[in-house]
Amino acid sequence: MLNFGWVKRHKGQGMVEYILIVAVVVGIVFAVYKTLGSTIKGQFEKATEVVETADVE
Repeated sequence: MLNFGWVKRHKGQGMVEYILIVAVVVGIVFAVYKTLGSTIKGQFEKATEVVETADVE
């Protein structure tokens, strides 16, 4: 049979790992937003201007 002793020893660690992974992902998303947020926002504004001027013609 399979030895699941390691599962019993590490039982309850899943939530801690889940919280740590979520915290790391949120930190990465926040860092990317801070560094690229203005660039992406500027590109969306530029695209909006292009669409608005295309509608006028």
